[in-house]
Amino acid sequence: MISPDVLTFAGSGLERCAELRRDSAKMAELLANGGQVLPIWRGKPLVQNGCDLGWVPHGHPALAHGSEALFLGLDDGIARFAQDISDWSPEAGAEAVEAGFFDGSTQFHPSLSDAYAFVELRGVMVQLSARSAELVATAKAVLHWHRSHRFCAVCGAQSTPVNAGWQRACPKCAAQHFPRTDPVVIMLIQRGNKLLMGRSHGWPEGMYSCLAGFLEPGEAIEAAVRREVAEETGVSVGDVRYVTSQPWPFPASLMMGFIGDATSDKITVDPEELDDAIWITREDMLEVMAGTHPTIKPARKGAIAYHLIASWLAGRIT
Repeated sequence: MISPDVLTFAGSGLERCAELRRDSAKMAELLANGGQVLPIWRGKPLVQNGCDLGWVPHGHPALAHGSEALFLGLDDGIARFAQDISDWSPEAGAEAVEAGFFDGSTQFHPSLSDAYAFVELRGVMVQLSARSAELVATAKAVLHWHRSHRFCAVCGAQSTPVNAGWQRACPKCAAQHFPRTDPVVIMLIQRGNKLLMGRSHGWPEGMYSCLAGFLEPGEAIEAAVRREVAEETGVSVGDVRYVTSQPWPFPASLMMGFIGDATSDKITVDPEELDDAIWITREDMLEVMAGTHPTIKPARKGAIAYHLIASWLAGRIT
């Protein structure tokens, strides 16, 4: 097993205080009296000095284009909220958002000093404390849900946020909607002294990681592991064992990590699913994780794949 304590976003014991969400008067009191708000701009959180979240008080000019505040919970007595300010447009000449696997651009708000910037979460996630990581993962996932589920799935009318941002209500048909989390299986597939690694389309050159895929309706998680591996690489898998899980706010998934035993070697890549897949020996993987392999780059630190591989190399999972 891998302790959740070492996994980014895996939880820090935040008091989410779900019982307070329906109390609009209490929410308003918490927000007005010392509440701290995390602005998120088009999926990018506000970060201070590149290593901590950039909290601002309720009513700050940076929140002028903000959505309704989302209550995250109590952080050592401090009420934490988040607001989506995606309708704000950076000043003319500001660095544009970049396309691709990783957006390395930064955006600065005119009401804040240059110590504050909106950045790609992947680039700073391992610098955040466990509490900050849980807070931003929650904020990013729920605010993304609000932006992508503005209309009722039953009748098509525009719904409205209620319960401090943890629900949407349809004023026309009274349907109630709740934030969704997409379950994903991610698997370390072994055969003897080697691991099966794949790379998705658009990844940086040389980057390989564990295979992964979404759970389908009516499917057991172990069956999803075997199906995804077979679909993507043609490799068959026998025994499957659960290891750990990690929330993954890109945009709103729960990664469920497994180790599985392959029963075949031949790889037949589905080009629609993967760019490539290879077997990597233990010796080569040690070089990959150390950053000394000539052609293969390691999985991103902070991701569950990195910890699955590191634990396998250390003999903690088999």
